[in-house]
Amino acid sequence: MTQSTFEREITTLSFYRYVHLKNLNSLMEELRSEWSSLGVMGRTYIAEEGVNAQVSVPTARLEAFKAAVWRVFPEIPFKIAVEERTEAFTKLKIKVRKKLVADGLTDEAFDVTQVGTHLSARAFNEAIAEEGTIVVDLRNHYECEVGRFENAILPEANTFREALPEVLDALKGKEDKKLLLYCTGGIRCEKASAWFKFNGFTDVNQLHGGIIDYARQVKEEGLPSLYRGKNFVFDRRLSEAITEDVLASCHQCEKPWDLHRNCRFEGCNRLFLQCPACRAEFGGCCSKTCQDIMQKPKEERVALQQAWEAKGGPKHYWSKTRLPFELVRADRPLDEPLPVS
Repeated sequence: MTQSTFEREITTLSFYRYVHLKNLNSLMEELRSEWSSLGVMGRTYIAEEGVNAQVSVPTARLEAFKAAVWRVFPEIPFKIAVEERTEAFTKLKIKVRKKLVADGLTDEAFDVTQVGTHLSARAFNEAIAEEGTIVVDLRNHYECEVGRFENAILPEANTFREALPEVLDALKGKEDKKLLLYCTGGIRCEKASAWFKFNGFTDVNQLHGGIIDYARQVKEEGLPSLYRGKNFVFDRRLSEAITEDVLASCHQCEKPWDLHRNCRFEGCNRLFLQCPACRAEFGGCCSKTCQDIMQKPKEERVALQQAWEAKGGPKHYWSKTRLPFELVRADRPLDEPLPVS
């Protein structure tokens, strides 16, 4: 193996921890300097309440990176991605934020440290089999669309902030039931489990390490995967295959398909499911309108995009409403919102 090939091998991983941090700007510069020297790429948020990171690291420098992280966040656990692909990230971004996750909660109103019981993959599987157990997916609708645990409550919300009250309303009167919460890597469940306990739920449990670590444990321990399909991830890969099941369908022709893409017209950027045949037919766009725009000169496209953004932008970026089949083949005014069913 040549040195260049060796250097190109990467490991994609994530980690988070709720911990009180100070001097955030200094910490940001410290992390950026050390991680850049190790060739790290990815996205990291730090806040007074902790750290949340999704990064890719040259495998040859993985141990050095872990040591660097542990010097700042002792013994923080790492969750290794199921699928390794070099295109996960293209640059390193470290930002200071008010909160790690936009949850819409007033942290001062409840004790965020009083979290639910963390369950391993084996314990989670066993708990699912118990009568009366309620499984709750705390991800957004487009994440649930391509993969999920069977019989889970699936939010229709576009954001985590919207999903929490939606799920709480769906669970009214079931405060004495065993709740099993899960999300991508565990961070959303960490805060949500304390919030559910604050709202009177007495048996709150969460999948430790989320779907990412569940997949690892299932593989290492030879357990059956009760999670089916893909795990949506927030990087250029957009998903990891947990099982071979295809649970979703192309939003344009409705044939089985579970790989997301963004509309090729930058002014739209709609996240949707598009199979190869429809990608060819629509030129990577979500509709005939966007396809027609992409055929215009660049200056005209930019002007259309700016005009749309001046009116509030495309509110349907993450819309849970599938674009009706007949509309993708018809012209749609750029400033006309998508229909909501």
